[in-house]
Amino acid sequence: MTAASIRRVRCLLLVLAALLLTLAPHAPAAAAGPRGAEVVAVTQVADRQVDLSVRSSALGGDTVNVRLLTPDGWNPKDRHRHWPTLWLLHGCCGDYTSWTNMTDVAGIKSLRDVLVVMPEAGWNGWYSDWWNYGRGGAPAWETFHTQELRGLLERDWGAGSRRVVAGLSMGGQGALMYAARHPGMFKAAAAYSGSVHPLLNDESQNRIMGFFAGQGGDPRKVWGDPVAQRAIWAAHDPYHLARHLTSIPVYLSCGDGTTGPLDPPGTTSDLEADFNRQNQALADKLDRLGARHLTTNFYGPGTHGWPYWQRELHASLPMLLRGLGVTP
Repeated sequence: MTAASIRRVRCLLLVLAALLLTLAPHAPAAAAGPRGAEVVAVTQVADRQVDLSVRSSALGGDTVNVRLLTPDGWNPKDRHRHWPTLWLLHGCCGDYTSWTNMTDVAGIKSLRDVLVVMPEAGWNGWYSDWWNYGRGGAPAWETFHTQELRGLLERDWGAGSRRVVAGLSMGGQGALMYAARHPGMFKAAAAYSGSVHPLLNDESQNRIMGFFAGQGGDPRKVWGDPVAQRAIWAAHDPYHLARHLTSIPVYLSCGDGTTGPLDPPGTTSDLEADFNRQNQALADKLDRLGARHLTTNFYGPGTHGWPYWQRELHASLPMLLRGLGVTP
């Protein structure tokens, strides 16, 4: 075969390949958000309650759920309407259903003009991109929430750019940490019985390490060792991030761990007593830094339980709604 014949054959093959590509069916592109997150299923679970199943690259390709409590008139197909958004973060051993299952949040009338976002954060995810012995990688809960999920919600699900955040226990730490580590993302933050100063003392560090261990895991995977990787611990400790919280309204509440009015007789909580000391320390530091919008409710007797967190959500809502520009 001559050189000219070879060139003609090659040209013919290229034309045929292009034709086949043109005729081949194309799969629709997935609606992916930043860093590859995508909604793979939508489930209506109750009136005004929608669950999004989100596949996340930050979580290593795992699919997790996010519950939305939607405002009146919410229509995600209307790309011109965006709603003020309250992020409600669950605590350790809970999940994205905790707030709707354990409180009356779905019935609060002042939230009918607000999109409430209740994301999954793992049984003991601690709202952090895990250290993983210096390798990083999944799970990266902070990246999932503040980049992937935020982008998806604001692009496709009616979330606006005016946001506030609240959480309990582990979620209280997450609320303050997100507000401090991402300045401008949240207009106000509230923590109920939050783990807000895990570096307070050895007791606080050991207790958090116990949570990190989960069901037999290595507690160092989350933030590393509290001595060798102290800088990582401090970067996730709201006490050490306090200067970034002085410019926004902050609400701190906690009991002292003794039997309170919403507890069964004889109930006590060493965990709540520890978190109370942590919250007192953070409040003192915020005062020293000149925080202008700090509200505290250290209500004395009370343990680590949902009756108190529901009460504190109601108590802090006026502050949170003002942050959203919504009239209570």
